[in-house]
Amino acid sequence: MSLAPGGPGNLDVVELDAASHNGVDDMRDLRDRATYAPAESRYRIFIIDEAHMITTQGFNALLKIVEEPPEHLIFIFATTEPEKVIGTIRSRTHNYPFRLLAPPDMRMLLERTCQAESVQVEDSVYPLIIRAGGGSPRDSLSVLDQLLAGTGPEGLTYDLASRLLGITSSTLIDAAVDALATSDSAGMFLAVDHAIAAGLEPRRFTADLLDHFRDLMVLQAVPDAVDNGLVDAPQDRIETLQRQAASFQPAALAAIASTINSNVDDMRNATAPRLLLEILAAKLILSASGGGAVQAAPVVSAAASAPTPPAPAPAPSPSGRVYERKSQRLAREAAEAAAQASAAPEPEPEVAQVPAPEPEPVPAPEPVVEQQPEPEPAPEPQPEPAQPAASVAEQVRSQWTAVRTKVGGANKVAEIMLTEARVLGMRDGTLVIGHNTGALASRLNDPRNNQAIVDAVKDVVGVEVPITCVIGTNPSEAGITAENTGELTPKKPWTPPVVEKNEEKPGEEEKPASTGWGKPAALGGPHGEVPQASQPAVTPKDVDTQPKEEPRKLKRWEEAAARGRAALEANGGMPEPPPPPPIDESVPLPPEPDDDVPPPPAGDPYGYPADEGIPAPQPPPADTNAEEEEMLREAAQEPGNRDRRDAKTVAMDLLSQELGAKPV
Repeated sequence: MSLAPGGPGNLDVVELDAASHNGVDDMRDLRDRATYAPAESRYRIFIIDEAHMITTQGFNALLKIVEEPPEHLIFIFATTEPEKVIGTIRSRTHNYPFRLLAPPDMRMLLERTCQAESVQVEDSVYPLIIRAGGGSPRDSLSVLDQLLAGTGPEGLTYDLASRLLGITSSTLIDAAVDALATSDSAGMFLAVDHAIAAGLEPRRFTADLLDHFRDLMVLQAVPDAVDNGLVDAPQDRIETLQRQAASFQPAALAAIASTINSNVDDMRNATAPRLLLEILAAKLILSASGGGAVQAAPVVSAAASAPTPPAPAPAPSPSGRVYERKSQRLAREAAEAAAQASAAPEPEPEVAQVPAPEPEPVPAPEPVVEQQPEPEPAPEPQPEPAQPAASVAEQVRSQWTAVRTKVGGANKVAEIMLTEARVLGMRDGTLVIGHNTGALASRLNDPRNNQAIVDAVKDVVGVEVPITCVIGTNPSEAGITAENTGELTPKKPWTPPVVEKNEEKPGEEEKPASTGWGKPAALGGPHGEVPQASQPAVTPKDVDTQPKEEPRKLKRWEEAAARGRAALEANGGMPEPPPPPPIDESVPLPPEPDDDVPPPPAGDPYGYPADEGIPAPQPPPADTNAEEEEMLREAAQEPGNRDRRDAKTVAMDLLSQELGAKPV
């Protein structure tokens, strides 16, 4: 064949590396070249390697010819990541996934290559190369090529290959496995120390140990696993592997392999990989001893088969008694307690010998029984949690700022939403808060936000109550009565006392306060003539000497003042607004205001009575023509400056002052 090793090649087979040719221009050039007929073959083949590197625009440029290719054209897209190829290309091609080679087939390929190159390779090196290649022929041949480059005339040995590949030596692996089989903690940690001292990466050591335990687990389950190809190992290592597999119980091998597998990824990019490896070693020792190695099994069974001496067992605690099961310890303690109880049965008859009449006449229990109800009132003050609804709402309202701050510590969003909220009261055992915004009210009822508010109320007030948020801040609209709002008890609306029409008894004296302010003195009169509004208390003697004034009819404002004072005294001195005067049906309504109101009389513009002595205000004096002429005359007499400049001069002066211009 033309493409076989040593063949002349073929012009109709073209290979393109898409890692470096992945643009639109490259795909257009390929599309133009693909239309030509083959030179010497039946087909023209284009092999595009790393096809997943082609851009989306490049695939779109190539899509038309892939959809409708000529009869002589074949495209082969080679990729390791087919999921990155766009769907329009994958739907128009056949998918042929390449599988990895099995270890026996890979070994045959490597042996044939070494024979063709006339290179001496030890039999124990092939498993290392196969494991490093991961089943890929290309990668395995690349690893073999690197190893052969550093060999001498003696060929490729196991020690040289393990050092070049960085693989853990079989000696370290065997030391770690033997330490786990015998539960030797010192041997396990020494193996870890030797691996670190040899320059091995902890993660690589862990991965190699996991592969080794995988082989042991398969060999224990399938004795002829080597012949069946399930385990790839050199012939000189098969006996060692079988011996190690027989030293563990099946459960112990599975537990150890599972523990290593769950911790191997933790060592990737770890800051202290050695510490993680030592922690893993401690876990493996516990798994091996707990699962039970074959050598440790009879010791555990012998200890379990001798339950008679439970007391001397704690003495050898450093050896094996450290791992005493909890169930065994509880059974041992119960047996000891039963033995102690059975060893002292004598006190029982002594108690029976106590004369029975003694407890009967003792009157002590009776007062004790009477005193026992006394602590019962102690729980009576416990109805604190069951506080009245109004008191709970009042406590929350008084500490609302602290509640919001507490909510903000757990849920900042809920604290912000509570800014405009208001505590309305209690309804059916639920604390109701109101909010004018419906969206925020519904968000406050969200379980996460609502729980934050409930917890904050519990921490601040000490009462745990369910909380709900409603739209609106009116308690009555939320169905909350006045008793459950928690506000101070509202005052009852003051109802003015019904005052009947003023009926003066003929023999009743008039109170001094009802006389009003009295009659004002005339303007400019002597001060001594001004009558006092409130006279000192007069003696009956003075009353007899002074002539009695006839009771005059009170004015309406005086009656209102009297009623106000009476209501003030009736309410205990509390300042209350005066009630409106009662409507007297007999009094006619005032006339409707007219548009053209006549001016008030000049002598009494404000309606004051003439006898009060207050002079009427005088209108402001009007300006006369003489005053205007006087003002003009004074203005004309002021000195003035006449500007005798012409317009051009004025303009030039303005330009020079404002703009700094200079005449030319």
